[in-house]
Amino acid sequence: MGFLHLAYAPIRTAILAAAITVPTLFGMNLAGILSPAAAQSVDWWKSEWPNTDFSLHSIEFSEILSGGPPKDGIPSIDRPKFVSVASVSDLAPTEPVVGLTVNGEARAYPLRILTWHEIVNDTIGGKPVTVTYCPLCNSAIVFDREVDGKILEFGTTGKLRNSDLVMYDRTTESWWQQFLGEAIVGEMTGTKLRMLPSRLESWERFAARNPDGQVLVPNDEGMRSYGRNPYDGYDTSAVPFLYRGEMPEGIEPMARVVAVGKKAWSMNLLRAGGKIESDDLVLTWEAGQNSALDSSTISKGRDVGNVIVQRLENGTMVDVPYDVTFAFVFHAFHPEGELRIE
Repeated sequence: MGFLHLAYAPIRTAILAAAITVPTLFGMNLAGILSPAAAQSVDWWKSEWPNTDFSLHSIEFSEILSGGPPKDGIPSIDRPKFVSVASVSDLAPTEPVVGLTVNGEARAYPLRILTWHEIVNDTIGGKPVTVTYCPLCNSAIVFDREVDGKILEFGTTGKLRNSDLVMYDRTTESWWQQFLGEAIVGEMTGTKLRMLPSRLESWERFAARNPDGQVLVPNDEGMRSYGRNPYDGYDTSAVPFLYRGEMPEGIEPMARVVAVGKKAWSMNLLRAGGKIESDDLVLTWEAGQNSALDSSTISKGRDVGNVIVQRLENGTMVDVPYDVTFAFVFHAFHPEGELRIE
């Protein structure tokens, strides 16, 4: 089990109780684990990553933090197991899942599983995909994992940048930024993965849309405490965890936003009206989905609602890739982006 999953709750308690800043806390107590990875030198990294070409990179190494777990310390799911929608009995109606439909085949990936594994390498509707979830950013994104004719398989590096998961591909061992779907270190630096439309939605909504669909289940029920949120209370904390960057203005850093490329809308704004139309995009919100980062039990998290983002194509409304993330995340990766608050 990774360091983050074991240690987040007491660290958060210390932050709130002592009323000190996150960087100060890290400097006092966690310097050996959470110090900038660049300070450890690229030569040190090479002992764990001998196949990564560190001469190629699009970011400063000082931006990367070690999150504690080693390479694959948070294990991806590479041979996913599924059951039918009708056979599922342990998911609460409002539990969050990533709903994905490709070429008529529909699958749900519950956050109760993704929280502990962060990456699922799958093939659905004949398309190789990577389903990702970064709990520290509440960022759930699905990518096409075929690049230039090569089918890549992804794992976790144990590193973070702007509190966001840094993945790696097992072909070139290049490092990829999950939020952007872009390689930032190694042979594939600058290469971007194509994001696929998916929905972060409640279990009951997915099941109603896809009664013949499939649902991801653990390969080993005893491997993790599936259904428990190891980041208890994270999304109502005052500050993000493992983040040293600039905070957004005019909005709380942990406020949810709906991001589409370099544009985002605050969840409060969308929730107030239930619908936003912007250029060719239509965003809608409806109640009935738990936060996966609120209560210690995911199924008991507060209601943060369901979001759909679509556009009109050939007379039909079609889903558009989007991400429900935190304001600090959008600001960190798109500092010049457009964030509508009101």
